[in-house]
Amino acid sequence: MDKEKPTLNHDEYAAGVDLDVEVKYDDGRLRDILRSPYVFGAALLASFGGSSFGYDQGVISIILVMPQFRHQYPETAPGSPRYGFHVGFMTGMLELGAFIGCLLLPPIADRISRKWGLTVATVFFVVGAIMQTASRNYDTLVAGRFIGGIGVGTLAMGAPLYISEIAPPAWRGSLLVLESISIVIGAIVAYWITYGTRSITGEWSFRLPFLLQIFPALVVGCAIHLFPFSPRWLAMRGRDDESLASLAKLRRRPPQDELVQLEWKGILSEVRLQREMMEKEYPDYHSRPIWVGLKQWASLLRSKYFRRTLVALGTPFFQQFSGINAFVYYAPTFFEALGQDNDTSLILSGMVNICQLIGNIPIFMYLDRVGRRKLAIFGGIAMAIPHLVMAGLVGQYSSDWPSHRALGWFCMALVYVYALTYAMSYGPLAWVMPAEVFPNSKRAKGVGAATAMIWLANFIIGVVVPEMLIKIGWGTFLFFGLFCVAATVFSFIFVPETSGKSLEQIAAVFGDRSD
Repeated sequence: MDKEKPTLNHDEYAAGVDLDVEVKYDDGRLRDILRSPYVFGAALLASFGGSSFGYDQGVISIILVMPQFRHQYPETAPGSPRYGFHVGFMTGMLELGAFIGCLLLPPIADRISRKWGLTVATVFFVVGAIMQTASRNYDTLVAGRFIGGIGVGTLAMGAPLYISEIAPPAWRGSLLVLESISIVIGAIVAYWITYGTRSITGEWSFRLPFLLQIFPALVVGCAIHLFPFSPRWLAMRGRDDESLASLAKLRRRPPQDELVQLEWKGILSEVRLQREMMEKEYPDYHSRPIWVGLKQWASLLRSKYFRRTLVALGTPFFQQFSGINAFVYYAPTFFEALGQDNDTSLILSGMVNICQLIGNIPIFMYLDRVGRRKLAIFGGIAMAIPHLVMAGLVGQYSSDWPSHRALGWFCMALVYVYALTYAMSYGPLAWVMPAEVFPNSKRAKGVGAATAMIWLANFIIGVVVPEMLIKIGWGTFLFFGLFCVAATVFSFIFVPETSGKSLEQIAAVFGDRSD
């Protein structure tokens, strides 16, 4: 017989809620999430925001080698002055815009809700996509990518923020993996669309892919309003009854259900604690909200939150400096450097994202069972090995690949091994960990800072990799391999296990107490 679950009355709530009590609605099996289509549907739709980032990855990798694109924008053609810089700068401006967008969204998400934050992001994204589609010169194209990047960054940040706050504990990690899956699917769809449009002789060979990215973003920005507000955001705004109604709707149980009441009262208790701490720490909160908001950003570096912030920023930093977007953006260039002709390199490049998708599927199903910490440690090791082997082989044989075709194919196989291990570790972890580790009052800004780290690191990678390939060659693989080793050490020392815990219980993992 199952142990009787605890029931909390109003007096117990007023005195505080025991957050160590597990809130478990099911066994965390695939069939269980299929019985909760409302949560799954809301999470799936929100994750489509990540597909905008993936779509750009898939589009840009082929567009950069299109003769039609290089003719329209001669700055991106090989042989032009500062070719490497112009290609990297144009590629990286989307990430720079996304970095700024991540800093702008948290106050919007806290003020007008996570859902409306996604809609605001959609507006920026659509404006940027229109500018890219209609641009007649390099400067307008770069400006369009920057404005669109603000939308990409806020969409990619708003999705895990919303998903983490609506998901049941047993499925939070897997539902957050949907963000990573959507990024990969967006990249795959965009890549093969662009692979097809490259045969169009005119400018629409690259303008049509730019135009098509508008429609998935519009679906997210509009259809998200068919789903409930985050119950945690409602509680933060003092709308407790609506918070309970939203939670009950998401869990498909009546508001009086014992587990719903337990989870809801845990949310209220944590929100009340954070509010009391806020009023004590920032007594001028209501009179100087902007100044206090800036101080809240700075508070992420205080000792109380420093380990959370370190984990939240370190995981996406190592995600990007493991080298994934160097391969995604510049895969055709990599494969041509390994001795393949243009058409073969394009086909092989398209397989990189398919390999990522294959790796994402088992993690979606089993992340909450395997655990975050193990994936972070062993994932770093598994990603480092292909990089370090490639560094040795490229350094030895890159001057004469035609005489060593077998080794060239082996190096390409190592790229796929890396992509597979990345998709099963740091690919999803960089979206999962930041959305889990912060309390409600810090989550929007914490997730914003973590997502901003993704875009800042991505911007750096986008700008420097073309120059690295030209100037240091095999050293590019060594560079990324050493960062993968560093990721392993970092994870062993700092990354805790958060699987199966409610967002309110994770505070104890970092040594916090709710009393």
